[in-house]
Amino acid sequence: MPVVKEESHTAFDNEFLTNVGDKGKILEMLSQTSAYIAEFFNESERPVPAAAEPQVKQFFHGTENEHAFDSVLKEVMEHIMKPSLNISHPHAMAHLHCPPLLSGVCADVIVSALNQSMDSWDQSPAATTVETEVVNWLCELYQLPQTAAGTFTTGGTQSNFMGLMLARDEYCARRLSHDVKANGLPPEAARFKIFCSEEAHFTVKKSAVQLGLGERSVVGVPTDEHKKMSAGKLEAFIQEAREAGDHPIAVVATAGTTDFGSIDPLWDIQHTANKENLWMHVDAAFGGALALCSDQTAKLEGVQHADSLAVDLHKLFYQPVSCGAFLVRSRNSFRFIRHGAEYLNPEDDRDEGFTNLVDYSMQTTRRFDALKILMTLRTLGTEKWAKMIGHGLKQAERLAEKINDEPALYLVMKPEMNAVVFKYCTEHPFEKVEEDEINREIQQQLYASGEAVIAKTKIEGRQFLKCTLLNPLTTEKDIDHVIQSIIEAGREIEILRRRKSVEF
Repeated sequence: MPVVKEESHTAFDNEFLTNVGDKGKILEMLSQTSAYIAEFFNESERPVPAAAEPQVKQFFHGTENEHAFDSVLKEVMEHIMKPSLNISHPHAMAHLHCPPLLSGVCADVIVSALNQSMDSWDQSPAATTVETEVVNWLCELYQLPQTAAGTFTTGGTQSNFMGLMLARDEYCARRLSHDVKANGLPPEAARFKIFCSEEAHFTVKKSAVQLGLGERSVVGVPTDEHKKMSAGKLEAFIQEAREAGDHPIAVVATAGTTDFGSIDPLWDIQHTANKENLWMHVDAAFGGALALCSDQTAKLEGVQHADSLAVDLHKLFYQPVSCGAFLVRSRNSFRFIRHGAEYLNPEDDRDEGFTNLVDYSMQTTRRFDALKILMTLRTLGTEKWAKMIGHGLKQAERLAEKINDEPALYLVMKPEMNAVVFKYCTEHPFEKVEEDEINREIQQQLYASGEAVIAKTKIEGRQFLKCTLLNPLTTEKDIDHVIQSIIEAGREIEILRRRKSVEF
């Protein structure tokens, strides 16, 4: 029976995406929005405007009345967009926060318009198929076996949590014959131990807290001079834990630490985890994208043996936030989080071959983020995608070399990925505390002036600066500019501090 297009019949038709509203209004609103976005990036000369603050409270006056969409856009442009960080600016090099690819941005518009809910197949028929196939592509990318499966997540925090939760419940089922889903934590959980590098992401501890195991369950394994976990010490720590009556349940290997981009020796860690019969989770939120680069894949050797894997697609895959993925070696592992509801994911659906993705996720309602990967994959192709990633790695190497050659700066170590940690060396002698304050002030001054956005971190209690070269648009000229800005800011701060010390 043919579909009959109805005439407009409610007062709200033009406020939604329908086949009865004014098509011209849809195009007009989207066009106006696109124009303001293009204007923002075209006029943005600095990564963040100097001394700009968002003015939002005024938006809440007169909310009972309608306002023209164009006037609202103007307000948003003036008071929200203009004071915002332009993450696509080549001088924005602070965090693991990437400029989004245009293909991903356009996909995000489609995702918002379709508004698919990724929990049940009948709410997202095409989207369910797309996510399933994109997950399969990711599993192949990391050379996981045919039994592998996965889900899209909000990012590394959720993915790491899921990995450790499955590790906990798998251990309880396999070693203690205990069903956590049905009965809660067993008494032995007070002595569960999770092993990770001292440089591992803070979400390992955060996950342990949320899992009811506490921070004390996380054992930090020392790293070598390259900030990589020592596989030898890992094995010794596991043995010590067993001798003390503890229950080692998992090892977390990091493929790309936040501060240094260091990649743990995955193959050696996998060997130890296998020998000790422990779950191996790999946090590749940062470094997972190296799998696209043929000259970098050796760094991820061993990831194919992971029991679970976290990868952030809103980092080196250049997708809009949020877009992450969690993969498991065996889809059977998802049994620990599966809960059925007759109104959502009934057993009958599985029996009839329908896939309800809520069976694989901690979330119920989820966005159709897989479309961003599919559209980028088709638009760019893996070769160009890999070149973008490689460009960032080379720029980080250049930055490190320039810092190493600059007497006013001190490089901590040669970067393995995109993160470069260093500090400003004062021209005149200062106490350690004041040297740290000067480095902190440099970061704050550059941000306040809008000259550059860099990060700060601490190593063994001392203050350091950090640049993360994720932007393929960053050139050698940009690197030189940021280095010079750091040195100039440092010298200026030194002069002011010495003047004050003389005055007092």
